[in-house]
Amino acid sequence: MSFKPGHDGHICLVENGRLVFSMEAEKDSWPRYEVVTPALVQRAMELCPDMPDVIAMSGWAKGFHSVSAPTDGRYFGWDDDCVISQTRRIFGQEIKYFASSHERSHIFCSFALSPFPQGEPFYALVWEGNIGSFYRVDGGMTVEHIGQPLVDPGNKYAYLYALADPSFPVGLGHFRFEDAGKLMALASYGSPGTPDAEQRRVIDRILEQDSILLTLDKATFKNSPYFNIGIQSDAFKQLARFHSDAIFERFHSFAKANLTEGLPLVISGGCGLNCDWNSAWKASGLFADVFVPPCTNDSGSAIGTAAEAQHHYTGSAKLAWSVYAGEPFINDVDDGEIDVAEKRALDLHEIAEDLARGHVIAWVQGNYEIGPRALGNRSLLASPLTKEMHARLNAVKAREGFRPIAPICLEEEVDRLFENDGASPHMLYFQKVKTDAIPAVTHVDGSARLQSVNRDDNPEVHALLSAFKQRTGYGVLCNTSLNFKGTGFINRLSDLHRYAVEHGLDGYVVGKTYYKLNEARNERQQLIEVA
Repeated sequence: MSFKPGHDGHICLVENGRLVFSMEAEKDSWPRYEVVTPALVQRAMELCPDMPDVIAMSGWAKGFHSVSAPTDGRYFGWDDDCVISQTRRIFGQEIKYFASSHERSHIFCSFALSPFPQGEPFYALVWEGNIGSFYRVDGGMTVEHIGQPLVDPGNKYAYLYALADPSFPVGLGHFRFEDAGKLMALASYGSPGTPDAEQRRVIDRILEQDSILLTLDKATFKNSPYFNIGIQSDAFKQLARFHSDAIFERFHSFAKANLTEGLPLVISGGCGLNCDWNSAWKASGLFADVFVPPCTNDSGSAIGTAAEAQHHYTGSAKLAWSVYAGEPFINDVDDGEIDVAEKRALDLHEIAEDLARGHVIAWVQGNYEIGPRALGNRSLLASPLTKEMHARLNAVKAREGFRPIAPICLEEEVDRLFENDGASPHMLYFQKVKTDAIPAVTHVDGSARLQSVNRDDNPEVHALLSAFKQRTGYGVLCNTSLNFKGTGFINRLSDLHRYAVEHGLDGYVVGKTYYKLNEARNERQQLIEVA
């Protein structure tokens, strides 16, 4: 059993080389980026069949920033000097205790979940808030640090959004995890090109600053035209594009000069959620293959430390796993307590018909997804065939109108609708859209953050998409996460029903049951939200 302290806290269990579960503290409508809570520990113990042979702990820091005093295993450290292997007494039993660095947790997670076989060398890229480094890992899992193209890449990426946002305060130490994702959406509005002198000055000042959250107050830029300019101004959108390109170019130039063996590359850290950058690595031609896990951010750290502990004690660093390794859905209320217009047995053709009519439906199946992206088990689904649906979904989600909505698509439909660079089961790459028939999921630059689905990965969603294709001619739907604003995925029936009523959904599916809501009531709610 392995624990990840700090934000994106989670607990995972590995048994005989298999990921049994990974339970994330933010899921079940807890605050986003939540730390491990007593409630999460209790639920993990309930799902653990016996006392674990090993308790593993990912390294972390005791304060706000990674440079604070370290815990066991430490935040930084790529070699095995940071590994701790002891025997400790837990609940009256002698248990092996293992700890290793946060940095190594990223490397081991991305490799453990990758398709690459153990025993052959590979490259690793860890780029997150504080770490921005390349490594070479040999067949025995010895990690060699190749170099650090940029310190604090994730923090420096998000810093630009704060600089332009009038609601972000001046002063040191402020940070918002969600800013990076918003900047990724805004950068798509800019065009490629060469920054002018002022744009270059702002970008260079940010990229050259060490420990940027602790040392560079946004008030430093008060005389810049970009200070509090507003995040939706055209000038800022262009600067966002140049800033994003500049960060990627730092890493790409370094890789081109120093990673010359053509080995496979595994990517981890929060910057691995940037679909544009992932696509660029894949297209770079520098690597035999590229793999990004669905929990590439800190939501995979406990998995990485568990994989390293397994390697330490058994010699194996590989895990069998499913992206649907979260917790099962909780039916915490009786159906008689739920006020719905109709409760019906699931009929996929009925759902497809309602979606084609413009309904927004919550879709819940099985266990929730590991990582931050809804992949068809805790999703809001809708038709992608009208531009208006993009606006409605962002209104339902209570988020900015510039945010894109992702498509979930039959794998066999991808070639017809998108420029296909291969399967994309975890929504980690951008694809260019080849048709104007799906405007709700086509971003301003003509791209989409695609999830492709085959019958083996998710048979329930595959069957629904097939029914929607039979009804409309398109095997693709809008897919966005099922969550209250500022919380993780919904994972219990009482929260789901409240969400559906408060946000004007037309219905929701849980397993084999379709709960249809009162259309007149929801139409009124939709008008209120859009207004």
